[in-house]
Amino acid sequence: MDGNARWAEQRGLSVLEGHREGAQALKRTVHHAVELGLRELTVYAFSTENWSRPRVEVEGLMALFADLIESETPELDEEGVRIRFMGRRGGVSDELLERMEWAEERTAGNERMALFVAFNYGGRAEIVDAARRFGGGGEEDFRRCLYAPDMTDPDLLIRTSGERRLSNYLLWQSAYSELVFSDALWPDFDRDELARALEDYAARERRFGAR
Repeated sequence: MDGNARWAEQRGLSVLEGHREGAQALKRTVHHAVELGLRELTVYAFSTENWSRPRVEVEGLMALFADLIESETPELDEEGVRIRFMGRRGGVSDELLERMEWAEERTAGNERMALFVAFNYGGRAEIVDAARRFGGGGEEDFRRCLYAPDMTDPDLLIRTSGERRLSNYLLWQSAYSELVFSDALWPDFDRDELARALEDYAARERRFGAR
């Protein structure tokens, strides 16, 4: 979900105002995903590298994230969405951790769609943490050591704002994901952009390394 800061800059707004608009785009996208019948949606909310941003921005993001969990969880619960957070828990405030755990517990029995939120997440960090827990075996044994072993490898990975890189996201899981790069800044991402990405994906032939 990239482009909040550029969206704000283009409009003479603060970075935090861009993040607030990005939160609204996330809310819309989750509901559109449910409407379109997606079974899983994973979103990159905050990376392990994002802690290096200006303190006021990080503090604002933490407050926004906490408010979003509190305000949106009841509605997502009603829609049958199960919420799961994936990433390192260290360094996250106790108050925010409590809200994350509350959201996970409240929605644990839902089956309409699984929403995985990558928070304090880095693909390399996940692999390192899994390697520390790995006791040997094959790929499936290693998968069970990842943050969310029940998450399906994503069929489609969408990157917004015109950037053409993965930015340390789902490095293990996206080995055979189809990639779509949208020029839309994240606050402008809407149902039409999501539908176009899904149509693009549907037109592709996936071979998983075979001919």
